[in-house]
Amino acid sequence: MGGIIPFFTRHRTAANLLLILMVALGLMAAPNMRAQFFPDVVVDNVSVTVAWEGASAEDMDAGIVQLVEPALLAVEGVTEARATSRKGSAAMTLEFEPGWDMGRAANEVEAALGQITDLPEDAEEPVVRRGAWRDRVTDVVITGPVGAEQLARIADEFVARLFAAGVTRATVSGVAVPETRVEVPAHALVAHDLSMAEIAAAIAARVDADPAGDVTGANARLRTGTEARSPAEIAAIPLRLRPDGTALTIGDVATVRAGGFDRGLAYYVGDTPAVTVRVDRPAEGDALDVQAKVEQIAGEMLRRLPEGVVIELVRTRSEAISSRLTMLLDNAATGLALVVGLLFLFLNARTAFWVAAGIPVAMLAALALMYAAGLTLNMISLFAIIITLGIVVDDAIV
Repeated sequence: MGGIIPFFTRHRTAANLLLILMVALGLMAAPNMRAQFFPDVVVDNVSVTVAWEGASAEDMDAGIVQLVEPALLAVEGVTEARATSRKGSAAMTLEFEPGWDMGRAANEVEAALGQITDLPEDAEEPVVRRGAWRDRVTDVVITGPVGAEQLARIADEFVARLFAAGVTRATVSGVAVPETRVEVPAHALVAHDLSMAEIAAAIAARVDADPAGDVTGANARLRTGTEARSPAEIAAIPLRLRPDGTALTIGDVATVRAGGFDRGLAYYVGDTPAVTVRVDRPAEGDALDVQAKVEQIAGEMLRRLPEGVVIELVRTRSEAISSRLTMLLDNAATGLALVVGLLFLFLNARTAFWVAAGIPVAMLAALALMYAAGLTLNMISLFAIIITLGIVVDDAIV
């Protein structure tokens, strides 16, 4: 008579060794299991962005998208392409077949772009980014009655400490560039034979940093940077030479003043400026471990920050993971007690012990197999384990 059950009935030592092996492997795997909110997801897309300073959306479509898109559609594995053109930039997203080698896909996209030689001279080199799944752990809000620059420095220090602790995925948001307003009356433009475009070009030529906005009423963009950022520095920018050899500056034809921050870019809690830091789980990181490090660093920094500045953790996903793990352990303990109690009452202590032992052994064996397969403890797998636990408990009672 063959089969697994008859075999282990005849060879009790083998059954005991298998039980010990499953328990040992489960106990070794349990501390090494990674906890996260969602299972790892492979994003089957590659994005391409091209910047062209000063170009309109129509120019971006005609001069960039119409040239680049046919070459990208010819890349092997592409199933869908989407393109968006806006002032100064164009973005294209390529969707690939499920399971496609995305490293190879990104290389082939770069190779296809390298063969395009007729892009506009003023356009920047295309930037290729491979799609990546981001599993958020928590958002950190830093707010208080201090300046935005000081909040930004606090956020930078917070991110640096996270990086030193091994948390390498953090994104700072809400740091808006201070605005400087240049108001030019129409009679000044007429009197000096100037245009808004000339003034915008003079400012842009003296500033060296990222784009920060448009000049209202002129087809030009302003930048904020390090060479001329304060109102006094911008007011001193020369526009042209007068007949007597002196310089006509922006301050001679316009009023330059600090305009505060763009509330569309800055974050506020009520009327108090704020900065947020989104903390994502590293590729091989554990969400609960990351959360613990974030809380520890936030607590250490909070003790020496200026009065009124607070660091608050919001939208914390680790609480949901911990709650699901607690539910699993509670259900396992309840099921184990139920099995032991019922079998002890109606049978005997020996039978109750060995039947009940099947519950933790089954769970530990499942953890060992999950670890060997590269699976993680997430909201989906934990739900499956809880459902399976109910089946195991019912089977043990029957």
